[in-house]
Amino acid sequence: MLFNSFDFCFIFFPLVTALYFLLPHRFRWAMLLAASCWFYMAFVPVYILILGFTIAVDYAAGILIERSQGAARKRWLIASIIANVGVLAFFKYFNFLNQSIAMLVQSMGVAYQVPDLGILLPIGLSFHTFQSLSYTIEVYRGHQKAERRPGIFALYVMFYPQLVAGPIERPGNLLRQLNERHAWDHARVVHGLQQMLWGFFKKLVIADRCAVIVDQVYSDPAGYDGLSTLLATYLFALQIYCDFSGYTDIALGAARVMGFDLMVNFRTPYRSASISEFWSRWHISLSSWFRDYVVHPARRKSRRALALVHEPDASCSS
Repeated sequence: MLFNSFDFCFIFFPLVTALYFLLPHRFRWAMLLAASCWFYMAFVPVYILILGFTIAVDYAAGILIERSQGAARKRWLIASIIANVGVLAFFKYFNFLNQSIAMLVQSMGVAYQVPDLGILLPIGLSFHTFQSLSYTIEVYRGHQKAERRPGIFALYVMFYPQLVAGPIERPGNLLRQLNERHAWDHARVVHGLQQMLWGFFKKLVIADRCAVIVDQVYSDPAGYDGLSTLLATYLFALQIYCDFSGYTDIALGAARVMGFDLMVNFRTPYRSASISEFWSRWHISLSSWFRDYVVHPARRKSRRALALVHEPDASCSS
């Protein structure tokens, strides 16, 4: 289900929001989880099984990591990473690698019998994979308690506003809010609806209108002069920003109406003064995810390795 669809705007969102505030607090998580499953299954219903697999793996991994000591903790973390990245790599790269291998083998005159599976990449797979991994990593680091309630953990991974296109949440932010009571707040609801309307405006009025011109020029670049191509390029940059950030604004606004604060994902990236500043403003939840879970750990390991290399030999110093 897309945010800019009739079903979402006039059926799903009003119904889910109304039920959220009408139901007692103890039932809200179950309703939100069911609604999130319904939202996701509107694309390809069977792909819900993929989410079910990763949720089950990481739910168990979080508990096992917390219960274990020493090397066992790292083994459970590695198992979680392999399961998540394995699923992502299979759906994202199997057909590409299979086609590349087929071309290479056939160029050598050898028959290649492995067919493409004809599978589509499950929508939002990268987002909820990274979000689920952030949970097991934080449990491993001791920054997050393992969630014992499988339904709450499943909702953390599948929370519908940010399920398809982010932002990629951290357990310290979203899991905490899933346990809080959210009362009706008129000012908050109005603010959330205004943010959703701004997102719809960016997506439908700006991005989709720019796409018409961009597609026309890019489909026949030889038929247009340099100025037209340059204009189409600028419009394409505006299109991808308004498309992505507009979708994110709808997600943040929909969550805010119910009382949830999701992390900001864009901060006027085209006003950046450098490439590094641009990436700190564009898709912030993804860039910060790689910073916290890939770049910084790699730097720490490099520093430790260098320290060991340059550490003076005790026997020589004596």
